[in-house]
Amino acid sequence: MQGMGDGSCPFTFNTDPATFKVGDEVSYRVTGSLEGMPFAGVLLEVHDDYVVLTSDPDDKASRMRATRESRPVVREEDVC
Repeated sequence: MQGMGDGSCPFTFNTDPATFKVGDEVSYRVTGSLEGMPFAGVLLEVHDDYVVLTSDPDDKASRMRATRESRPVVREEDVC
């Protein structure tokens, strides 16, 4: 696997909410029992005060509303 053991990350995330656009890869967080774990997703929609993202672009049902900030936050009950 790419970068294993050397501290590099195989992803390039957009962490600037002012420049978010559909298709950007983001690192997001989840509240509740999953708090503290990092997740990667793709932005499907970008709105003034929230975003919609997915962890699986091939699954049309996988859509989660999240905050619009450098690492969006998804409520645990919204994870799909």
